[in-house]
Amino acid sequence: MIWVIIALIIFVLILIVTNIRVVPQSYAYVIERLGGYSSTWNVGLHVKIPFIDKIAKKVGLKERVLDFPPQPVITKDNVTMMIDTVVYFQITDPKLYTYGVEKPINALENLSATTLRNIIGELELDQTLTSRDVINTKMRAFLMKLQTLGESR
Repeated sequence: MIWVIIALIIFVLILIVTNIRVVPQSYAYVIERLGGYSSTWNVGLHVKIPFIDKIAKKVGLKERVLDFPPQPVITKDNVTMMIDTVVYFQITDPKLYTYGVEKPINALENLSATTLRNIIGELELDQTLTSRDVINTKMRAFLMKLQTLGESR
């Protein structure tokens, strides 16, 4: 009988210790309780409820760089040129990143490529080659506008 009590105490201690989590700097953990969103854990020590809580996603909050393959773009004067795109981004809402879009990196690639095509489609070839700062500013303004629309939901 005493062995059963000792085994039960050891089992409970192991269960508690294995469910203590430390969220490191520049990460956030999205927690689901019984299959639905419960909370977002930020930096620090947290305890999850065994068998009920689940870490759905560990989200890195550092700035990331994506280099997309060159894309054909048509300028205002009907010249086709290949544009190489590099996007710097940072996740600011782990919940929205986890549940908002099925494949957020693909969505970011498609959105940035479409926006770049629209911006360059309004410029002539000479303007496109000499006004990288203007293109970057327009891209940043458009993507920031989309970010604020997403945050207001």
